Amino acid sequence: MENLKVIGSEEWCIFEEFGIPAIKARVDSGAKTSSIQANNIKIIHRGTEEWVRFEVNPVQDNRSIFITCETRLYDKRLVKSSSGISEQRYVIKSPVTIGDQTFEIELTLANRDAMEFRMLLGREALMNRYIVNPSTTYVETSFTQEEVSKRYAPFIKEKSGLKIALLASNPELYSNKRVIEAGIARGHEMVFLNVEQAYMKLDAIEPEIRYRGGNIIDEFDAIIPRIKPSVTFYACALIRQFDSMGAYCLNSAEAITQSRDKLLATQLFAKHDIHIPITGFAKSPLDTKDLIKMVNGAPLIIKLLESTQGKGVVLAETNKAAESVINAFKSVQTNILVQEFIKEANGQDIRCFVVNGKVVASMQRQAAKGEFRANIHQGGTASKIKITSEERKLAIKAAKILNLPVAGVDIIRSNKGPLLLEVNSSPGLEGIENATGLDIANIMIEAIEKKLKFKI
Repeated sequence: MENLKVIGSEEWCIFEEFGIPAIKARVDSGAKTSSIQANNIKIIHRGTEEWVRFEVNPVQDNRSIFITCETRLYDKRLVKSSSGISEQRYVIKSPVTIGDQTFEIELTLANRDAMEFRMLLGREALMNRYIVNPSTTYVETSFTQEEVSKRYAPFIKEKSGLKIALLASNPELYSNKRVIEAGIARGHEMVFLNVEQAYMKLDAIEPEIRYRGGNIIDEFDAIIPRIKPSVTFYACALIRQFDSMGAYCLNSAEAITQSRDKLLATQLFAKHDIHIPITGFAKSPLDTKDLIKMVNGAPLIIKLLESTQGKGVVLAETNKAAESVINAFKSVQTNILVQEFIKEANGQDIRCFVVNGKVVASMQRQAAKGEFRANIHQGGTASKIKITSEERKLAIKAAKILNLPVAGVDIIRSNKGPLLLEVNSSPGLEGIENATGLDIANIMIEAIEKKLKFKI
């Protein structure tokens, strides 16, 4: 006991074998084996031996610095994570330097992106060497931020950008072209990925996404999803896969799914005290008359649960017409929402473009003559508008409820004040960029840089 050194609850580790000059570790005597953050884990064969190649992002919240490591595979082990889930992990052995001591430890390779520390130092590494004093940190070595930056300076490529994928269906769409252009203009590598030409391998050890007949997709720093409704299910599966492989997704699969389900989204808005037009939902045709009465009668709006760009939205001008349309939809097992018609809006609505909790642009859309839908795709015209503070708060809150970093929030002005119509998780850029003169695509790329702490 007298020969044991004191170690803090957090310590700096050095792995000379891998060229890792400093990695912050959490000291956890409750965990048996030590663990290090690893991405892109691949098994390679050297003669009769199995080796493992992996990448380490040693600096928290910085994907632009990565170190490729190779070593002999020591073991494969079933390990229970802190969340209680068992998973198979690769185990390696490597000398580690802590302060003035260098010794060999076992390390499991794990994705620790969600953890505060890139490394965990377990009790096997501590035994017969250290006593842990949980009230202190960095007893053995205390690097300043300047010293850490100096150590990682050789790994920072000058003017190197992020690798960003735009996950969509049509590279020729205005919005998709603008996002690609904006990313390239800011020095990033931009790749267009067609949703329907990508496929995935689900595996705890080596998850993969492949493209067009077998090409393995390299790791991306970020994914920008711009998903058309018809591929929502498959695209969201891909987004979850990219997320599990360590890419930052600008709009998560869960958020997109919620926004596309108009009934769920409307229920969430109502639950969080957001004012919406009175909305009804029913299954049986026997309830149609009362459903119409419940939303203040005709004229009223009938919406398909999954609709965008104004498609699947019908105005029924009389109660009889409303009954006919509602029952027709129900007869073909189609789910619809019935919503009160806000006559005083006079065919106008407001689109607020929200990025990371801020309204970065707003436009007013005016429906074409004889049309009630103000969508640009339905012939509506757009103009710049100054929104009220109440409308701004409504737009920000709506995007936040659905956890959407990027959202197009549609608001209508009524005699009761601003009402939320819906939230779009893949808002178009053409109308709002033309109406406001703002470079929204650039703002979206900047949002990714901010999230990943990337500086040009």
